[in-house]
Amino acid sequence: MARAWEADPSALFLRRLGKSAEELGNSEDEEDCPDIWQLDNGDIAVIGRDLTDDYGFRLPKGVSLGADERLVVIPGNMLSAAKADIPDA
Repeated sequence: MARAWEADPSALFLRRLGKSAEELGNSEDEEDCPDIWQLDNGDIAVIGRDLTDDYGFRLPKGVSLGADERLVVIPGNMLSAAKADIPDA
């Protein structure tokens, strides 16, 4: 059965949403940078810490992770800073 949505690995990075990790004080160098990007197909790429093993077994009811999915965590101030760049539904 086909999924309702599938990530397109050929999509390109279009623009950062919000501010860089360095601007927000969440990183001191380019080696350690959570980030949020809009791709040219409208999808969103999130770079964060992979905490799948830590959270995977205690997900809320009705939430699941597919075998090819990872749960990533980013700083809260990073999502707040991106709010102005995210259009309303």
